Amino acid sequence: MPLIADYCLDGLVEKVREATRLFICSAEPTTYTEASATFMVGYKNSPTMGAASDRTGGGRKTTVAAVTDGVVNTGGGGDSEMFWALADHVNSRLLATGALTNDQVLIDGNTWSTTAFDVGVPDAA
Repeated sequence: MPLIADYCLDGLVEKVREATRLFICSAEPTTYTEASATFMVGYKNSPTMGAASDRTGGGRKTTVAAVTDGVVNTGGGGDSEMFWALADHVNSRLLATGALTNDQVLIDGNTWSTTAFDVGVPDAA
C-alpha cells in the first residue's frame, strides 16, 4: 500500500496556508487572473487558517475560518453556483479552489460571509 508521510502532506497544506486573499468567484477559476479579475465577485484579505491536522477519510487538511466581513465588488450569487479561491496575492499564485456550500445573493458594496471550510490533501491511494 502506498504511503506519503503526514510530514510531506503537511508541506502541501503549508503551501495553501500561504494564501493572502480569499476570493469569491462566479465560476471556478483555474488561474490567478481568473480568480482575481475574470470571475471575482468579492474577496477577503488575510483569511485565517488553522494548522495542518488529520483529514476525515485520511490525509491532512487546514480549516479556513468563517468570514463575516468579505468585500463584495460585483453583484452575483443566489441561484448560480459560486466558488472560493485561495491565492497568494503578493506573488499572483492560485493555490486552491472549491465550491461554496452556502448560497447568498451578493450586492456590490455590501459584505459577504461564509462558514468555515476545510481544504485537504487525501492520503496516497
